[in-house]
Amino acid sequence: MEKDKTKEQQKGTEHPLSMIINDSVKIFSDLGFEVATGPELESEWYNFDALNVPAGHPARTMQDTFWIKDRKGEVLRTHMTGTSVRSIEKANKEDRIPCAFVSIGKVFRNESTDAGHEMQFHQIDGIMVGENVTMANLKFVLLEFFKRLLGENVEIRLRPSFFPFVEPGVEVDIKVGEKWMEMLGAGMIHPIVLEHAGIDPKKYQGFAFGIGADRLLVTKYGIPDVRFSYQGDLRLNQF
Repeated sequence: MEKDKTKEQQKGTEHPLSMIINDSVKIFSDLGFEVATGPELESEWYNFDALNVPAGHPARTMQDTFWIKDRKGEVLRTHMTGTSVRSIEKANKEDRIPCAFVSIGKVFRNESTDAGHEMQFHQIDGIMVGENVTMANLKFVLLEFFKRLLGENVEIRLRPSFFPFVEPGVEVDIKVGEKWMEMLGAGMIHPIVLEHAGIDPKKYQGFAFGIGADRLLVTKYGIPDVRFSYQGDLRLNQF
């Protein structure tokens, strides 16, 4: 008997956020970055201290952290930068500098939610360390990434900003069509961060950047609310 095709169950499709993450991994891998992973339950050292944000530093108030009851010194990671520092620290011990890593994972911040913010989201963090690494290298990598992900007509601009683990620090905007959109923070790795990773800042330099994967999702597919990614609504697949 011929199978009744009207009763066939509709096959699932790849989640748009997974598509963004997989595309990003492919692009950065093509650019020579190794993929790194790290724990979601992060130590206070790698989440803050190693990144030039010691206890009492006012920059700690910039992030609303989930502290873990009865687990002193551990937090739900607020960014993927701790994984980046773990990666360059390990590479230095293995005498593998120059090096470049990209890490993509879920991060957590105790904040109010709205169309542009969620308590959990995915971040793409990149880091490169070597001799004579400059801001020009950072700009090239970011421009190439956005061109491959969003199209050849993308433009980027860098504006001065502050992040404790980079100096100088920049905010990076992209231009799609006629509109500029703030997309990420980046900069040259602070010498103190290199020292904490066991790397000689007089010999080596580096850059780092952090991009919200959910923000890329909104930009590429026009999804109006980042919370849709975490609500299990199958209609999201229409994007």
